[in-house]
Amino acid sequence: MKLKPAIICLGPSGRKTGKRAAEALAGELFVRRGAAVDGVAFDEALPLMRELFLSGRPLIGVCAAGILIRALAPVLSDKHDEPPVIALADDGASVVPLLGGHRGANRLARKLAQALGAHAALTTAGESRFGVALDEPPEGWRLADGANARQVMARLLAGAGACLEGDEAADWLSALPPGDDILLEATMQSPSAEADLTFHPVRAALGVGCSRDCPPDELAELVWGALEDLRLDPKAIKGVFSLDLKGDEPAVIRLAEELCLPLRLFAADELERQTPRLATPSDIVFAEVGCHGVAEAAALAAAGSDAVLWSPKRKTARATCAVALAPAPIKELQGRRRGSVMLVSIGPGQSAWRTPEASKMLAAADELVGYGLYLDLLGPLAKGKQRRPFPLGEEQQRCRYALERAGKGLDVALVCSGDAGIYAMGALVYELLDRAQDEGGVSRAARGVKVMSTPGISAFQAAAARAGAPIGHDFCAISLSDLLTPRETILQRLRAAAQGDFVVALYNPVSKRRRELLGLARDILLEHRPANTPALLASNLGRPAEKLLYRPLEALSADEVDMLTVVLIGSSSSRLLQTPDGPRLYTPRGYRNF
Repeated sequence: MKLKPAIICLGPSGRKTGKRAAEALAGELFVRRGAAVDGVAFDEALPLMRELFLSGRPLIGVCAAGILIRALAPVLSDKHDEPPVIALADDGASVVPLLGGHRGANRLARKLAQALGAHAALTTAGESRFGVALDEPPEGWRLADGANARQVMARLLAGAGACLEGDEAADWLSALPPGDDILLEATMQSPSAEADLTFHPVRAALGVGCSRDCPPDELAELVWGALEDLRLDPKAIKGVFSLDLKGDEPAVIRLAEELCLPLRLFAADELERQTPRLATPSDIVFAEVGCHGVAEAAALAAAGSDAVLWSPKRKTARATCAVALAPAPIKELQGRRRGSVMLVSIGPGQSAWRTPEASKMLAAADELVGYGLYLDLLGPLAKGKQRRPFPLGEEQQRCRYALERAGKGLDVALVCSGDAGIYAMGALVYELLDRAQDEGGVSRAARGVKVMSTPGISAFQAAAARAGAPIGHDFCAISLSDLLTPRETILQRLRAAAQGDFVVALYNPVSKRRRELLGLARDILLEHRPANTPALLASNLGRPAEKLLYRPLEALSADEVDMLTVVLIGSSSSRLLQTPDGPRLYTPRGYRNF
């Protein structure tokens, strides 16, 4: 999914320019809170810039270049993975790509300069001189191997000339100086050994079909055989295309992954429209899935109305494939995506504790789903996105909604505080996928979605970090909520933790109706460890109202605890150390014995 550019306007003098830039790039405008211009409000610019950058969003700052440099310097790491960053003058006269020049920044800068009547100050040598970026071909083209692109451009800048060979017209390379020093080829075939660089025009579309539970190797061998016969390189293929009913087939999913191509799906009625163009229409297939062909029809639908079948349907006992050829490079990816549910762990809430992977998932999501408070904690990153809040107590509805929306081809972020796999929605999502539909599970379409998860800082980890090192030795976590777990099971686990002398993290320690379980937990633990064992009450971690309280185990009381508190109780060896910076709780591991 292409991410919307974020245009950040720092001062009133640049608001008009920022608004024009957002319109020109179909981007999202961010303005300081209280500004008269419509946009996403923010309070602090530098943290916002870092978060948007780490989320992978193209970033245009209507400000001095130095501000962007200072903001992003602490988070710069891999230049091959950074999004475009552009500085735009307040008056719109200058557009300066700062980062990601060959990953979209130069292209965005030229587009923005044209819309604003400005000057695009491109500083990458190849584009400045020739107007060509060898490692960033235009839409519809792919570079076979980019490792040599910088060296080839250096030779061109030093005075070498290039010769273009191949059956495919590549007008975008015509500005390069002619000569016999460098061989460039444009071909749909695999690169030749003689070529310095090979560019593939993306003119092919691969359609596939298979029966239920087709062995992945059977489909893969069929496809690779077809590509070998056609002498077709996978990079010249736009994607893998099929009927939406096949979107959950492991054979189809693994083929797309093996070819490093996107998977896109069509409904039966969309494929049925291709019937007059099919080489091998089948009434049997129509009776089974509602269209007269899958592989041929999907390839043709993806390649466009002017495409022809290059390789009609090939088949094995359980798999089919076909290849369609378009007359020109295919720029638009047709069909719907295989949807995904992204289990996004946001930690306690503040953006500084959120992983870059989580921020990228949030930026890529079509829709945000979660408890309303968690969605609010996302701040500006959630603005402008479709969101579906759910109250506490509707966890099953929340997860089912996310899965069903993903089953329609959307990328849905299911937002969880802490870590999604620790007392959160991760396990419930898989439980719903594991249930039969008539037993409270989800639809077939929802069962075929991709589920991804990103780790987060759980409450006990945040509490431990703030306190010192209380979980430096063996520990466990127990939820005191008896809403889903029988009370006797909770007490049994508490007894086992007490006997094992574990450091214990207590989640959901109290609620409005449940106050006594924390006292029972205290009493059980007191049977196996000293009365002065240190306990930590940590609430609102990472938020302005953060509070840490230390109490001896015997004084632990529900009166000081609420649902936003996690309780950490030390083992018999845990110690509370007084330091110049305040008390620090730690649990020695036994290094003194070495």
